[in-house]
Amino acid sequence: MHTKTLKELSALLQSKQVSSTELTRHYLDRIDASGHNAFLHVDRELSLSQAAAADARIAAGTASALTGVPIAHKDIFVTRGWRTTAGSKMLQGYVSPFDATVVERLGAAGMVTLGKVNLDEFAMGSANENSAYGAVKNPWDATAVPGGSSGGSAAAIAARLAPAATATDTGGSIRQPAAFCGVTGIKPTYGRVSRFGMIAFASSLDQGGPIAQTAEDCALLLNDMIGFDERDSTSLTPEQGNKQEDFTRDLNQPLTGLRIGVPSEYFGEGLASDVEGAVRAALEQFVKLGATLVDISLPKTALSIPTYYIIAPAEASSNLSRFDGVRYGHRASEYKDLQDMYRKTRAEGFGSEVKRRIMVGTYVLCHGYYDAYYVQAQKIRRLIADDFQAALRDKCDVIMGPVAPTVAWDLGSKSNDPVANYLADIYTLSTSLAGLPGMSIPCGFGAGDKNGKRPVGLQIIGNYFAEARLLNIAHQYQQATDWHTRAPQGV
Repeated sequence: MHTKTLKELSALLQSKQVSSTELTRHYLDRIDASGHNAFLHVDRELSLSQAAAADARIAAGTASALTGVPIAHKDIFVTRGWRTTAGSKMLQGYVSPFDATVVERLGAAGMVTLGKVNLDEFAMGSANENSAYGAVKNPWDATAVPGGSSGGSAAAIAARLAPAATATDTGGSIRQPAAFCGVTGIKPTYGRVSRFGMIAFASSLDQGGPIAQTAEDCALLLNDMIGFDERDSTSLTPEQGNKQEDFTRDLNQPLTGLRIGVPSEYFGEGLASDVEGAVRAALEQFVKLGATLVDISLPKTALSIPTYYIIAPAEASSNLSRFDGVRYGHRASEYKDLQDMYRKTRAEGFGSEVKRRIMVGTYVLCHGYYDAYYVQAQKIRRLIADDFQAALRDKCDVIMGPVAPTVAWDLGSKSNDPVANYLADIYTLSTSLAGLPGMSIPCGFGAGDKNGKRPVGLQIIGNYFAEARLLNIAHQYQQATDWHTRAPQGV
């Protein structure tokens, strides 16, 4: 059963060929036997009680398309009953009294929570090596990183430990791990998915989304994830375009006449030849499906790294100031006074990458540096968004290119070089800075290891609120290819 897609499992549940209890127990057994360190907290009794409730809904004829289907939640979304740690010692053992909106909505649809999955601490990282609870192993190659920060979500899907998972994307943290693990993930337009109950990293960038095997599965999940939430001040209203819609409606539309923008900046120095080869082959497949390739330029691409690593740490510095040992979370056991408690609590509770970003963010927000760094970065952010609009308005319908410059690297190979990790986000950061929707779909394998079995992802970027169009394009590609059906050995 674990080899089937979410759509296939939904059909089996609705036809009562399998019960949610049987399905949930099957996945829980697989999680117990897994060695990927993808899950941080599982509660078998709680999951099975949700499955029993889903079976009752199916029997009563009140089920929706997602009722009874198991899902894993990234441990950045707070959950009632399951621990929420954000991958940090700072929140070790914390259990929220309420569910995040994303968890609440998928629960209302009848999905069954399997547990909480691993991530880089407070979603800060590109390899899932920054978790306080150990690195996640890539199911395709246990010596490789799964990508980050949603590495646990992507690894769980690749290893078939869950048919669906929630994730978040601040600078590429849905798309990059989806690419490294050979699965499908989509980051919606900023503001379309509620951030309420999502532990904040960088508030103007964080966006939730799904990871699954296929574009069709992601479309089904988005149907219940997207929508205005009055509890989230950054949530877009229906008047702003954030309307409930059926993301499966256009999946089978032909791609004849589609104009695909190919940015020259995404195919220059630094792009590995094996990744380029797989991406170029995918672009040629789209030509066979009726699309046209158009050369475009996104000239501010190189500026996305310094811009992001000013804005994101600045917002992180502000957001993480709440973790001080006073109200909740870790508190140092020994201290002399209040200031000493703050210092020791944060020194003990935060990992090195989180401390690094807090220090950078605090620095750029200091008097005398705010105008020179933070304000300038926000101006460049607008120019980056303008580059995308010029291309999408005048030259192309969507933009395609690689998700990352290389396939997944070896565990530990970049642990002592933060800048090398930052540079790996060169193709994803600008999309996040602009607030545009983007997704990753499997398009082949690179030669990044001796077995040539590390996946390559194709990135598809669209204009604001173009999620249905992106899913249609991805679905048509997946109907014509089989990369999304490939699974790691032993799965």
